Amino acid sequence: MQDDLVRRMRAGEFAESFPSEAEVVAEYQVSRTTVRRALQRLRAEGLVTAERGRRPRVRVEHGVEQPLGTLYSLNASVKTAGLSQRSVVRRLEVHADGVVADHLGLDGSIPLVHLERLRLAGDEPLAIDRVWLPAEHGRGLLSADLTQIGVYAVLERTGLRLDRARESIRAVAFSPLESTLLGCGVGLSIHRLSHAQGQPMEWRHTLVRGDRFTLTAAFGG
Repeated sequence: MQDDLVRRMRAGEFAESFPSEAEVVAEYQVSRTTVRRALQRLRAEGLVTAERGRRPRVRVEHGVEQPLGTLYSLNASVKTAGLSQRSVVRRLEVHADGVVADHLGLDGSIPLVHLERLRLAGDEPLAIDRVWLPAEHGRGLLSADLTQIGVYAVLERTGLRLDRARESIRAVAFSPLESTLLGCGVGLSIHRLSHAQGQPMEWRHTLVRGDRFTLTAAFGG
C-alpha cells in the first residue's frame, strides 16, 4: 500500500488533494491503524504532511541547492532559491562549553556566544542551526535581529569576516524532537569549523532536511 501511494504521488495523481485516512482504508481494504502507520512513515520521509485532524497533503518541494567548496551563508542560499527566509531563535546565551572550546582551540573556561535557530525557507522548516563563537567576537549577535539577518552579516558589521572553513557531512536520522521541529525524520548533519585570518572563530552544527537541501559539486574545466 505505501509503495503504491508513493508511486501514485510521484506520478502526480495527488497534486490537487491526498486521500483521507478513510478513503485509503476503503480503497486498499486495510485497517485504519495500518494507514496511520503508513502516513507516519511518509511524513518521516518528508513526502506528505499529516497533521492531527486534517487531511494529509503532498508536500510541495522547494529545494535549496548549495555548491560544495564554498563558505556559504544559508540565508543567501535560501534567497538564491527564490524563497523567503526567516528564523526562530530558540536559544541565545553566553556560557562556557569545554567540548566546543576544544574545537576552537580555546581554554574550556572561555565564554562563548551560543545561538540556536530553527531556519525556515518559504515558511517551511529547513534546518536547525547551532552556532558558537568566542564571546569577545560574537557579542554583536546578542543585540541583532537574528530572525531575519544572518550571523555572517552581523559579524561583518563589526569588521570580522570569516575566510576559511572545513565541513564534515553525514546522513542522520533525527531525534523525535528534531523530527517534530523539521517535519522530516532524516537529513544531513553538518559540522563546520570556520576561521578568520588563520584563527578558529566559529563552530557550527546544522541539521538540515534531506528532502529540501541539495549539495552540488562541479568537476573539470
